[in-house]
Amino acid sequence: MANDKEPTVIKKYANRRLYHTGTSSYVTLEDLAGLVRGGEDFVVYDAKSGDDITRSVLAQIIFDEEAKDGQNLLPIAFLRQLIRFYGDSMQALVPRYLEFSMDHLTKDQNQFREQMGKAFGGAAFGGGGALDAIQAQTRANMAMFTEAFRVFNPFAAAAAAKAKEEGAAGAAKGDDLGDLKRELNEMRDRLDKLAKTK
Repeated sequence: MANDKEPTVIKKYANRRLYHTGTSSYVTLEDLAGLVRGGEDFVVYDAKSGDDITRSVLAQIIFDEEAKDGQNLLPIAFLRQLIRFYGDSMQALVPRYLEFSMDHLTKDQNQFREQMGKAFGGAAFGGGGALDAIQAQTRANMAMFTEAFRVFNPFAAAAAAKAKEEGAAGAAKGDDLGDLKRELNEMRDRLDKLAKTK
């Protein structure tokens, strides 16, 4: 949903007001949420320091949406697991995995909506079929991410080449790759458990 044009600049002032430079008007977080839903990219800068504060503003929008009745999108188990990843050895992989999964989900959202409609049968959320469909989609996303990581991982080819050239020394480097694979498998297991607890 990325646009070719430059993102809109929003400035946040000390009085917490947000100024849309494109329309020369003040906006609210709800207005910014509408821009996101409409596919418009924007960046938010602190008007005084010039710092990019887009991430914290987007997080605030999510926080506000989660606070609304019936708007909960993030399961408690997911939030707890996400907090656990901070400072964990898997922290570097989590943003890429989440971005990859959301990108894949966005691309396949129509197919996913059809699957969910069939699973729910037009009824309220619930039932084993719906949960099975969600888990299957999560597993498919994880498999695609793992394959993409394997294919685009420059360290795998380098480790294999060094193992042939350097014998035992190369094998030790291969152990590093084994550690990375083990960590990736641990993340997959954690995500599978997370999907099952939902």
